[in-house]
Amino acid sequence: MSLMDILNQYASNAMPHSSATADHFDTVAREAPRDALREGLADAFRADSTPSFGEMFGSMFGQSNPDQRAGALNQLLRSLGPGVLSALGGGILGRLSHSGGSPSLTPEQASQLSPQQVQEIAARAEQHDPTVLDRVAGYYADHPQVVKTLGSAALAIALAGVANRVRS
Repeated sequence: MSLMDILNQYASNAMPHSSATADHFDTVAREAPRDALREGLADAFRADSTPSFGEMFGSMFGQSNPDQRAGALNQLLRSLGPGVLSALGGGILGRLSHSGGSPSLTPEQASQLSPQQVQEIAARAEQHDPTVLDRVAGYYADHPQVVKTLGSAALAIALAGVANRVRS
């Protein structure tokens, strides 16, 4: 099935059986423009019919390798000020806020955070700077295998978003 055939199915809300959604997402992630994929992922993060951004971020964080965890968390940290950082992450983030410059976690530091801490960080980042969803979506557009862990409903919303951008 071609990229346009797949996108036409999602644009018209004739979404295929959920077992095909992950395969469709693989094809779209390989062939669609990166900006369209990023925007589709951001749509899924913002959708009322998906879990909260914090929950979805925590889920992807749990399925990511250490480098991806650090990279994704660093997207969040750039949107938080030192005062917020010091209150989050069980002390790890507080130490970063005193180091000056843009905070940056190493893969080892990122792996020390629990899923609950990560969800809280993501929720606070979204409250502080709603555009963080776009930055995280851009990051995960480069790591689509992790996005697939969100499940077929979130993937279908992302695919519909990609379809709306590619077809316009």
